[in-house]
Amino acid sequence: MSEECVHIVDDDDAVRDALVYLCKAAGHAVKSYASGEDFLQGGGAAAVGAAVFDIRLGGISGLDLFRELRNAGSQLPVIFLTGHGDVPLAVDAIKSGAYDFLEKPFDDEGLLRLIEAALAAARLARSSQAGLAARLGTLSEREKQILPLLMAGKANKVIAAELEIAIRTVEVHRARVLAKMGARNVVELAVMLPKAGG
Repeated sequence: MSEECVHIVDDDDAVRDALVYLCKAAGHAVKSYASGEDFLQGGGAAAVGAAVFDIRLGGISGLDLFRELRNAGSQLPVIFLTGHGDVPLAVDAIKSGAYDFLEKPFDDEGLLRLIEAALAAARLARSSQAGLAARLGTLSEREKQILPLLMAGKANKVIAAELEIAIRTVEVHRARVLAKMGARNVVELAVMLPKAGG
């Protein structure tokens, strides 16, 4: 699933077909699924692009599907389609990191604008992730040894003792790691690293 597309998960055949048509007409590659289980079996955790989930699906719900994706490390932007009574669920989904939600009946143009924005956000995140991974690749072997010790919150003197090197050497490598990664401090570096798979 490495090719960018719009992933549609809806158990209503008519709605799913209409969404596929809408996205294809706007020039997007589309994959559709009748259930959350189908999406997961089709490699959903590795999906690239953006997704539109009905919040109430037969079997695994859209919200539970979203949670499974996040637990698997997926950052796929998800837009939820929701009925009026499900707005509180959709708000919970937003708080959990969903991209957005639209209430049914929705405006086609509004949905397409959301999908375009979600795809753009996903592209930006992938580009940023690739950049961070490339920066990690510039670290020397010694810097790679020091990095996890920094992330563990160990003091320079503790790192020096563990690696049997001088404290000054640790200080120099610590400064180089921060400079190469473009972080001002270890806290900022710790925020960056999960995005780079670090």
